[in-house]
Amino acid sequence: MKKLTTALGLTFALASGFFASNFAYAEQQTSTYSSEIVKKWQQIQSKADGQTVYFNAWGGSQEINAYLRWAAKELKSRYNVTLKHVKVADIAETTQRLVAEKTAGKNSDGSVDMVWINGENFRSMKLGNLLYGPFVEQLPNWELVDKRLPVFKDFTESTDGLEAPWGVGQLVFIHDKQTLNNPPQSFAELLSLAKAFPGKVSYPQPPEFHGSSFLKAALIELTDNKPALYQPLDIQKDKILFDNVTAPLWQYLDQLHPVAWQQGKRFPSGTTETIQLLDDRQLLLALTFNPNAANAAIEHGTLTETAQAYAFKQGALSNIHFLAVPWNSSAKEGAQVAINFLLSPEAQTRKADTSIWGDPSVLKEESLENGSHGFSLFQPIAEPHPSWLTAIEQEWQRRYGH
Repeated sequence: MKKLTTALGLTFALASGFFASNFAYAEQQTSTYSSEIVKKWQQIQSKADGQTVYFNAWGGSQEINAYLRWAAKELKSRYNVTLKHVKVADIAETTQRLVAEKTAGKNSDGSVDMVWINGENFRSMKLGNLLYGPFVEQLPNWELVDKRLPVFKDFTESTDGLEAPWGVGQLVFIHDKQTLNNPPQSFAELLSLAKAFPGKVSYPQPPEFHGSSFLKAALIELTDNKPALYQPLDIQKDKILFDNVTAPLWQYLDQLHPVAWQQGKRFPSGTTETIQLLDDRQLLLALTFNPNAANAAIEHGTLTETAQAYAFKQGALSNIHFLAVPWNSSAKEGAQVAINFLLSPEAQTRKADTSIWGDPSVLKEESLENGSHGFSLFQPIAEPHPSWLTAIEQEWQRRYGH
């Protein structure tokens, strides 16, 4: 992919000049803002001046961490907003902290100002009334978002303006064309590959995000009752349904694990380790939720140039990842300014650059510097209802956790 070497600078300028150019650009690209929205955003931006935003986000990628350091520097210099990246292994930790604050009646001065979420964590926060909003439609750069993407639903759950889209994720595999020129095109073929080459196939250990996504994608292919996966599941009432729908998955894993890497007694910690094991030729396939990950890894020298990302014939499990603000944040305005900046053409174009992060943009193509989302979308497969994930993870742990 062609490297992006220049910044747009169309949406953001210094001080008051930024606000004018921001709306001018949005108006040029889309619709005209009402004076009420303009006035409200001016007030938000004024209150944001001097605020510190504690951003809870996954910290397992050097590239993402570096990107957020760049964003923090820009936010400080342009708006006097201090963005502090609080690195977490799993955003569920943040959800639990917010639940504890809610239970304790801490309705102001919360420990979290901004979160990177989707799926079951968004559903938990929404149902627990842990989120501020709706706020998304008052963001100036919301007008630039490509509404053809599934930005109004998060794992079947309506977003209701409580979270802003940030990027596009798809579950894809990476193979090295030199060592595996004809990779499997289905989970059935993946099992055949594992049996033919024992110890060369694995997946991250659930409940790590990529490992859990592997389980969901496998279940979608293997079950004969796909519609059930898109309906809410009450495991107490629907245990028989759950057992019937998921039985093919456990039968599959019972066959896969004995011929998997480390005989299924140990699993990679996440996508980064699968990529390292692929590069070390211990695995034939790596797993990622970024269709640009192979190109990004090649750019950073962590994979050979013959590495390539692909999806199975059934398509790729796909979703949007989002940014949200907790209900008890003391820096709600600063968080909104930060989110709006991260939705700017400049920030989204930089994010899609495979030499920097390679995360696909959620903006309309004409809003981006190179006129492209920065990725080729594989055939998308919708995420199951988030209630299924918790039950699947718990059953996996019961059967295979060590």
